[in-house]
Amino acid sequence: MSTVLSNFESWKKFLGDRIEAAKDLGIGEDAIAKLAYEIGEFLDNKVDPKNEEQRVLKELWDVGDESERKTMAALMVKLAKHS
Repeated sequence: MSTVLSNFESWKKFLGDRIEAAKDLGIGEDAIAKLAYEIGEFLDNKVDPKNEEQRVLKELWDVGDESERKTMAALMVKLAKHS
């Protein structure tokens, strides 16, 4: 996992692969977005950013309210799907 976290392109691909796997299991977009938010909360509290992109995302997450964080999570899902 540390290799995945150290490179932002690897991180986006990892997320994209997991999103596709979830969709293949029949998990809907709303559930995926909710899970992305929960993962964002976990990462914010437990994982130190490994690169500049992750540091920017953490800083944005930290200043955002719950609604803005949910929007960020949904945008990360979209970004990962296009990677």
